[in-house]
Amino acid sequence: MSLLNKDDAMAHSLEKEFQYYLDHQSELLKKYNGRYVVIADSQILGDYSTEAEAVETTAKKREMGTFLVQKCEPGNSGYTQTFHSRVVFA
Repeated sequence: MSLLNKDDAMAHSLEKEFQYYLDHQSELLKKYNGRYVVIADSQILGDYSTEAEAVETTAKKREMGTFLVQKCEPGNSGYTQTFHSRVVFA
């Protein structure tokens, strides 16, 4: 029995799409560098110049949460973020 709530289940279901991106990043860069790719069912559904365009266009055909929009960039800059805080732990 799964204890995942709906949001956790949705995020978990997109892990497969993100892993597809990681596994094929070098070959995807050759074709889609700098563009936003839409991934679902371990395949590229389309590529777009903006993230908004990718989401809006794909959402007309597929339910939100069933596809991943990923900026195709070299390295990990397209899928990592750094947050800075002025919090001090003592």
